[in-house]
Amino acid sequence: MKIQKLALITGVLAMTTVTFGQKTNETSAAVEYKNKYQNAQMKGDMEGAKKGLLSAKKFIDLAAENDETKESIKTLFYKGEIYSAAASIAMLTGDEAFLASFGDDVFEQSIAAYKKSYEGGSKYRQDITESINSKLNLIAPLGSAAYEAGKYAEAGQLFYIQYQLASAKGVKDSISLYNAGFCLDKGEMLKEAADAYKELTKIGYNGPTSFALAGNAFSKLKEYDEARKIIEEGRAKYGNDKDLLMELVRLNVGMGDTKGAETALNEAIAKDPDNKQLHYIIGTIYTDLGENEKAETALNRALELDPDYLEAQYNLGAHLVTWGSDLKQKANDMDIGDPSLKTVTKQSEDIFKRALIPLEKYIAKEPNDSNVLLILYQLQYNLGNSEKSAEYKKRYDAAKK
Repeated sequence: MKIQKLALITGVLAMTTVTFGQKTNETSAAVEYKNKYQNAQMKGDMEGAKKGLLSAKKFIDLAAENDETKESIKTLFYKGEIYSAAASIAMLTGDEAFLASFGDDVFEQSIAAYKKSYEGGSKYRQDITESINSKLNLIAPLGSAAYEAGKYAEAGQLFYIQYQLASAKGVKDSISLYNAGFCLDKGEMLKEAADAYKELTKIGYNGPTSFALAGNAFSKLKEYDEARKIIEEGRAKYGNDKDLLMELVRLNVGMGDTKGAETALNEAIAKDPDNKQLHYIIGTIYTDLGENEKAETALNRALELDPDYLEAQYNLGAHLVTWGSDLKQKANDMDIGDPSLKTVTKQSEDIFKRALIPLEKYIAKEPNDSNVLLILYQLQYNLGNSEKSAEYKKRYDAAKK
């Protein structure tokens, strides 16, 4: 009996020793991180900081690989600490070889570890929050600097890392995610931009705009089914929003389906024919598409429903002025003997006359809008109405003071 008991106790001690040995790896990683890396970093000794992180990595990797400690909150926390610090130091120093020693997915590994540790219990949450905040303070200026330098792809990746780091401590940083999508799109990392914008729709940032941005990004990738799905999800939630309608039209045009684009707008009208705002939105969409006659018709319909609709008055006037100006320029570029010259010139004048109607109604309600007063002064001058032109010039000079 005594021999059996002794054997049993010895076995328990052996198991305890193994577990203790693995726990020692956690502790050793923490000691190396604090005593070597942090001390060197505080002194500005980057080479010493790198050596400290490599030493800490050796121990934390052992703890992360062992069944006894790989799910430990402490192991996960220090893996997040050590790996994110390594990535940050590598970015600051441009040391690709050092970064490679931690793997290409160093940030992904650190964020995953932080997240699991944070979700695993409250013991290290304050430490994790403080650690992540210190990394964010380090990375945020790098993202802004990359953007200012025109390095949009790099800026987008840095903004996305900020979003991921914040997510690891339970915060949805929608601004960083939006900035990531915008920069990645500008940097022609279209797939990454599309995924960022799609993630933005799940957060609910900026209402329908995120759905429109995601739809646009997937359209650029020619992933039309995904683009349509996202746009329709947005429309189901936000209705006939201008940006979503515009993306639906662009999607159909991009697919070579101009009839589908027209159908999308007509369906919106059919569902709500007396909605002045919808006619106004469709008018502005037609303006963007260069469909001049259709834009004028839609904006006039909005004004039929509400003759005092200021936005429609302004946009109809602005649209007609732009259209008339384009035709006037066309006439100026034509040979004097061109048989179409007279027709184009008259068409331009007729459009300018039509522009006067909504703009003069608008200025009656907004008498000090200097931009519109200037346009009216120029319109009346071009149409040969010198008295009216002088009146608007006088009002313009007074309004701009």
